[in-house]
Amino acid sequence: MRLFALCLALCLLAACAADVPPTVQVNRTQPPTQTQVVIAFPQIPTHFDPVLGFGGGGHGGGHRLLFSTLVDIAPDMSVIPGLAYSYAVCGDALTYAFTLRTGVYFTDGAPVTAADVVFSFEEMMRSPTGIDLTMVADVAASGDTVSITLRNPMSTFILNVAQVAILPQHAYGPGFALAPIGSGPFTLAQFDAGQQFILEANPAYHGQIPLIARAVFVQIGDENARLAAVRSGTVDIAPTSPILAGVDIPGYHLLVAETVDNLGIVLPTIPNTGERNRFGYPVGCNIGHERDFRRAIAHGIDREAIVRYALNGFGRPAFSENDGLPWSNPQSVIEHDIAYAVSLLEGLGWQPGADGIREREGVRASLPLLYPAGDSARQAVGMAVTQQAREALGIEFAVTGLSWDEIATRMFSQPLVLAWGSLNPMTSFYLFHSSRAGLDDFFNPQNFRSAVVDAHLERAVAARTLEEAAVHFRAAQWDGSTGTSMRGECPYIFLINKQHLYWVRDGLYTGRRRPHGHGSAWPLVHNLGEWRWAQ
Repeated sequence: MRLFALCLALCLLAACAADVPPTVQVNRTQPPTQTQVVIAFPQIPTHFDPVLGFGGGGHGGGHRLLFSTLVDIAPDMSVIPGLAYSYAVCGDALTYAFTLRTGVYFTDGAPVTAADVVFSFEEMMRSPTGIDLTMVADVAASGDTVSITLRNPMSTFILNVAQVAILPQHAYGPGFALAPIGSGPFTLAQFDAGQQFILEANPAYHGQIPLIARAVFVQIGDENARLAAVRSGTVDIAPTSPILAGVDIPGYHLLVAETVDNLGIVLPTIPNTGERNRFGYPVGCNIGHERDFRRAIAHGIDREAIVRYALNGFGRPAFSENDGLPWSNPQSVIEHDIAYAVSLLEGLGWQPGADGIREREGVRASLPLLYPAGDSARQAVGMAVTQQAREALGIEFAVTGLSWDEIATRMFSQPLVLAWGSLNPMTSFYLFHSSRAGLDDFFNPQNFRSAVVDAHLERAVAARTLEEAAVHFRAAQWDGSTGTSMRGECPYIFLINKQHLYWVRDGLYTGRRRPHGHGSAWPLVHNLGEWRWAQ
């Protein structure tokens, strides 16, 4: 206890809205007359337990509808108060101390306590939800303060904290997954497996009481069926695709959400020497492993044309894993320059063959390009790249759809269309740090390694704050000499960022939103508590 008190004394208060009073004043403003919304959802959950991955395993944000988190992330990616009205970071950056609001209750009437927070983190640490808490060494409570001690400093840890739903220790157990008790802005009123679930506003919520008193989530998996539901007026909002987004529907408008949900291609960065990796699969490729071959493709592809071809115009060019986020480097942007791309290829000795496909020492610049069968967006991107690469660069790709199991055996030695999208800068570490090279988690199958990039990423992770870390994350992309960007080592050829598209009934305001990551369903309703109907 003395150690804990000493740590608190040494802590430096973070700017997590320390001006918010610790005692909650519940807003009981009456909602407007029109208080229901019907949402077409591609797939509703099978349960509502965050420990088991409800709401996108933390990354999708769906758990915040029913549960509180210690902090939340604002549309501008700043950290804002949640269940904790302030937090502090100790001088060694190993311990975070969170001071909880008082007067917060679970929906069964029990108060939310520091012990519940400790219990929740311990449960999440034991679960395979996709929320990374492996860096946590200890969680402890003292009064209304919770301290979390890390094994090593981690600048992005506060983003992980924002993913952890706070559970009721007294009520968590068998049956909880289908009858959840939380302290979030909504409660679960009804669940019909495979059909729908209904949320109702929590009148005792510690923040702004939602103006949407009732939200009905109807499962409609097929995009054409969602179109029919919108046309018939049976739903108020529905995700749609770039192909259907141009349909004019009276009484509805198209909501376009910006994202970091990107598509690109990776090529092995090492030659094939006949060796196999720890999983028994071949690694490396003798065509395309050279940096300038990859850079030639990166500069020679017209990204705007891919947006038009593959996304019907609903997207934008991508130049990194996190375009537009605070830790992205604007110098990662490159120009479409076919002449420069050709000069790179010819500098490597690749010359046009009789049929226009380049050759070097009797070897054609011909490669497969893998994508997961059934993923029409990745297939369309692959086809667009194939056409441009052949016509502009003399590189031949054969677009090949495979199962994920088949891709897992070939991704270490053959080019692959990949998709990523995360609001956490640790994604850059997973994609490009040498310790992640060649793992079977799809982050770095190309086996990229760089001591310079490693140093930047390690300094980013060890930084005290996200703001300090952003400087080093940006340097990892481009430090003036090298980096992971396509003007540097180019281990990943980023092509396009999707835009997430939704039909919305006129008069429904869906609030401010932060950029969407990968996946379009849960990010849409992350801020459901802000939605309202026009008066």
